[in-house]
Amino acid sequence: MTLDNLIAQARDALTAAITTRRQEQEALIALREDPNLTEDAVAVRVTARDAADAEVTRRQTALDELLAEQAREDEIAALSQRIQPTGVRPGGIERSARIGSEERTYRPDLDPSGAGFQRDIRAAALGDFEAMQRLSRHMHEERTERGDRIREERAVGTGAFGGLVIPQYLTDMYAPLARTARPFADACRQHPLPGSGMTVEIARVTTGTSVDNQSAENAAVAENDIDDTVLSIPVRTAAGQQTASRQSIERGNGVEEVILNDLFRAYAARLDTTLLNVATVGLSAVATAVAYTDASPTTAEMYPKVIEGLSGVEAALLDQASGDNLAVMHSRRWYWMQNAMGTSYPMITQPGVVAQTLGANYAEVYGRGVRGILPNGTPVIVDNNIATNLGAGTNEDEVYLVDRQECHLWEDPSAPMYIRAEQPKAANLGLLMVVYGYYAFTFQRQPHARKIGGTGLITPTFTGA
Repeated sequence: MTLDNLIAQARDALTAAITTRRQEQEALIALREDPNLTEDAVAVRVTARDAADAEVTRRQTALDELLAEQAREDEIAALSQRIQPTGVRPGGIERSARIGSEERTYRPDLDPSGAGFQRDIRAAALGDFEAMQRLSRHMHEERTERGDRIREERAVGTGAFGGLVIPQYLTDMYAPLARTARPFADACRQHPLPGSGMTVEIARVTTGTSVDNQSAENAAVAENDIDDTVLSIPVRTAAGQQTASRQSIERGNGVEEVILNDLFRAYAARLDTTLLNVATVGLSAVATAVAYTDASPTTAEMYPKVIEGLSGVEAALLDQASGDNLAVMHSRRWYWMQNAMGTSYPMITQPGVVAQTLGANYAEVYGRGVRGILPNGTPVIVDNNIATNLGAGTNEDEVYLVDRQECHLWEDPSAPMYIRAEQPKAANLGLLMVVYGYYAFTFQRQPHARKIGGTGLITPTFTGA
């Protein structure tokens, strides 16, 4: 049991003693209001009150002693941080040391790769007393900065995360797995997911009313019964798990954050790729195809297909169009389009686009929103969850053209959520981490999306004009 635990117990005992003393005093006051009061009864109650009072004093003394001991331990820990090794091996019984500023034992400016830390681990295992001292001092520093109960941190296994062992600064440069993230999902129209149910229901008017010119006075006017159908959108669950060993949990550093960060990013990528690629209801499945077939594709030849697709979007939406259109493409297609060189200016200028250019690149980082605009001003979202193995040659991608306001995504406001369970893996000294979330989406509230696909979108080559 640690000193902190003893202090916590002492505080609880003092609180209980104070409560008992207060109750005895209240009972004594109530007794004195009794008209049939006897001296013996008062004496008994006074004795009980005094005993409770003495218990409070005893508990307070015990707590004060523990607090004084803790204060001294803190002083010793602070003093140990100010003692730095000189690097000189001692001769005989002499000891060389210097008192300086309270610097960390292992520092990124003096030991950026952690070689000294690793060397001390090996030396301490062979009985090197100075190495043991430095490691002990380092652990004092960790406890002082992060508390006696150093945050539990998790790993798949100790060996799998050797680079994540303390000191902390050595974990800051770990290389996370690159993921495709959720650029398109972030661009969709967001809605909070309803609090219950596994289906989102939307009524769609599929048969409209009718209005016509009256043929003559008092003649019947046009009438057509309005009708709707229900669009049922399933609520999906995306989830992932990781089992961690307790050894690396308790002896590692920063590992839980590493695993959770990867799980959260994997969750985001799975949600986004589902929106784009899932069968039947994904964007690729519901979008109307605009074929671009070309053995030697060029940006100049593909661009009219973009205009054709946008024309189809507007024709499908008519007065329901918001004008908030997006082009969604793979990064390889976006850079291929930037590679194009033009020889003439557009005949019709577009808002926000300089006439002498074929669009604009905003130079945004992947996953940070609109990457640029096409010659007609349509914003571009780059998303590498778009498949690149389509077509007969399994080497084609697609370009999607949508009205952003009709790309609907419902998400639980608290998603993704995190479950941390120790019991299922307790017998293996393991800990189970699960990340999950609920979401629903549709592009069919007002069907409109278009996709450019075909042999003109094979793996691009980057060449000069």
